[in-house]
Amino acid sequence: MSAGPGVWGDPLPGRVLITGMSGTGKSSVIRELARRGFRAVDTDTDGWSEWTTDAEGQPDWVWREAPMRDLLAEEARPLFVCGCKSNQGALYGGFDRVVLLSAPADVLLARVQARTDNPYGQTPGERALILHHLETVEPLLRAGADLELDSGRLSVAALADALEALATAREG
Repeated sequence: MSAGPGVWGDPLPGRVLITGMSGTGKSSVIRELARRGFRAVDTDTDGWSEWTTDAEGQPDWVWREAPMRDLLAEEARPLFVCGCKSNQGALYGGFDRVVLLSAPADVLLARVQARTDNPYGQTPGERALILHHLETVEPLLRAGADLELDSGRLSVAALADALEALATAREG
């Protein structure tokens, strides 16, 4: 059972970014952390992200940097943020930890096909793009992460437990 935020009455250190490919469970784990009473933000909304055009002229769903900087400046800790955006590296300095959720390709594809709360991944083209990103984007995320958790093997509750422990660990 979770003790919840602020159990010892002193400030908690953690601002944690939870990132990873589509289907790794970012949204599920952020909902679980919110259910446990933590400040938990899913950035896959118009309030936190916006469509732009990348250098190749392709649409790109990126973080709105000003609201994200304001969020990261808030006093409340711990703070959990989830998302995977092309400009997230510009904000890594605002996080205490960056955690990569990963899973095998077959798990990711099965999850995106089965989910009902997000239409992304339903078409063959989107599933092919997920596999492409697994090869090209995930290694970049891995290089910038402090920790990688295998969401193909761990339950949502176990992932949330690990993230909660990471965010509430006392600096010593």
